[in-house]
Amino acid sequence: MAAERRLTLITGASSGLGSALAPLLAADGDTVLLAARRGDALVSLAKRITEAGRGRAIPLTLDVSDHDAVMRTLAAVEAEHGPIDCLVANAGVGDSLPARAFTTASVRRVFDTNVFGVTSCLEAVLPGMIARGSGHIVGISSLAGYRGLPGSSSYAASKAALTVLLESLRIELKTCGVDVTTICPGFVKTEMTAKNKHPMPFLMELDDAAHEMHAAIRNRVTHCAFPWQLATLVRAGRVLPDVLYDRMLAKQRATRTTDG
Repeated sequence: MAAERRLTLITGASSGLGSALAPLLAADGDTVLLAARRGDALVSLAKRITEAGRGRAIPLTLDVSDHDAVMRTLAAVEAEHGPIDCLVANAGVGDSLPARAFTTASVRRVFDTNVFGVTSCLEAVLPGMIARGSGHIVGISSLAGYRGLPGSSSYAASKAALTVLLESLRIELKTCGVDVTTICPGFVKTEMTAKNKHPMPFLMELDDAAHEMHAAIRNRVTHCAFPWQLATLVRAGRVLPDVLYDRMLAKQRATRTTDG
């Protein structure tokens, strides 16, 4: 059976998972709207997709943390190109946030992109999907949102919030013909993880992660977590008593400090 042809919006498409996923969806026949702040990178990616004969790609310079810009831009896009059938909310930021440096501003900066950037896109496209009785919402969360992680309070909390937000919508939207897929990657070789100085178990190649995401989107699964080894460990960690979980994470941090 031929893949369904759709107008698909991918946020955070200028690098990392978004830029690796875009050619796969375009090759299926989707017209992909490539959205991110770095317009030059989007133009380059759209050109590579088109010249490779992998479909149609349209660059869209957009900062998802700017609510008014999201509403205005996506309204203009739908007026010109038709309704957005699939939203891949991939844009995200992640910074370490030690407790001794904790500020509301640091948390807000992460939530503005990782949570409210998603809700702005949802506000723009979801009413149309509900009215048409069809659509697909894909949110890129993280295994980091399964339990709290020392030094990553803002990032982990933002991904936990996103996962629960999407689950709540998924249950409600089942009766509206709109599917919701939550994807929770572990560590993937991207610009974001390149900054990490801590161990990254089961670190995945970017292309492998993009293919995992592509399969989840095409099969419209409700939840996808990978790599399976790390996902299994993290799921097990969710049921650990606090005293054991705290001790395990404290030991890990002490090892990092000793190793420099």
